[in-house]
Amino acid sequence: MKNKTAGAVVFTDLDGTLLTSKFSYRETQPLIKRLLALNVHIALCSSKTKLEIEFYREKLGIKDPFISENGAAIFIPRNYFKPNPRYGKQPERYDIIELGVPYQKVRQHFERIRQKCACRIIGFGDMTAEEIAQHSGLTLELAKLAKQREYSEPFRIEGKQKRARLFEAIRQECLSYAKGGKYYHLTGNHDKGKAVTILKWLYKQEFGRLTTYGVGDKPNDISMLAAVDHPVWVSRTDKLHSVWETITSLIQSQLKEN
Repeated sequence: MKNKTAGAVVFTDLDGTLLTSKFSYRETQPLIKRLLALNVHIALCSSKTKLEIEFYREKLGIKDPFISENGAAIFIPRNYFKPNPRYGKQPERYDIIELGVPYQKVRQHFERIRQKCACRIIGFGDMTAEEIAQHSGLTLELAKLAKQREYSEPFRIEGKQKRARLFEAIRQECLSYAKGGKYYHLTGNHDKGKAVTILKWLYKQEFGRLTTYGVGDKPNDISMLAAVDHPVWVSRTDKLHSVWETITSLIQSQLKEN
């Protein structure tokens, strides 16, 4: 990794924390630039797909590792850390640590769960990109990226279903679920906290001393926040600028002390 020391790492969700309710990053972008100028690592940790996260990394100028689909996989840019036996796939751009179940298998489980509980559940695999855009508020471009699932299935529950039966059916299939903003997410037995813990370990192996921050706003962020030194809970998206100003001030104070 060039021109950086480990000092501080910020693990942050995207929707409602770095992005406004309208999926805009303009409010937080100046503060992200300031943190990057301070050589702070910013690891995006989202329920979004790899392609969605790459879209925002490029827009914000972030080049650090990221975690996709609620902790299903850790994507580490090649040569960011020293070679490590924990890496699984090693395509051209990334070293990858996979914790999740392949999407095809998740969808097979999803169909069995639907049959078991007779629930009206609709997953992204049942929807076109246009339908996802209309329901979620995403642009069509981003909805197409959101459909490119690798490890998890976002879904909504229609009508007044008995959710306890649904969640029991998920457990019977030996899978888990996470509650995001508009959707539940059917996943393997992983979460953001497990992935953050692994990535923290890699940072410490590489650089030694490390202070971590976490920014989240939904139930699926709780495990991530529990895994960092300084958790920050965002209660209102209209306060994002002040939240990131506070984080920036904390990190600046920490770096001065060090």
